[in-house]
Amino acid sequence: MTARVLLIEDEPNISEAIRFILSRDGCDVTTLADGHAAVAAVRAEKPDLVILDLMLPGLSGLEILNQLRADPATETLPVMMLTAKGQGRDREAAERAGANHFMTKPFSNDDMRAAVRSLTKG
Repeated sequence: MTARVLLIEDEPNISEAIRFILSRDGCDVTTLADGHAAVAAVRAEKPDLVILDLMLPGLSGLEILNQLRADPATETLPVMMLTAKGQGRDREAAERAGANHFMTKPFSNDDMRAAVRSLTKG
């Protein structure tokens, strides 16, 4: 089964790099660059995994994650939080909000593939 991944990342170079890495690994990747449309996109796309940047225009990754966890339809959806801010308080906030995995930028291709495989069981 091909994992469907919704990547919500506003930095075009990072978004394209992740899309490329995961597509080559067999994932079907949809990208979005704005926080405002994120929750609606999750509902429409029904992904197997959401990769969510912490800092986005519109709504922050934490605000989006809180909305996903509050909705019975998405409360158990695997979410990987991605951020350039690797500070402990960011990780703690993401974990409290219900993130399944936390990855800091820059990341290795192997780490990204391994995390996505683990979260999608693929």
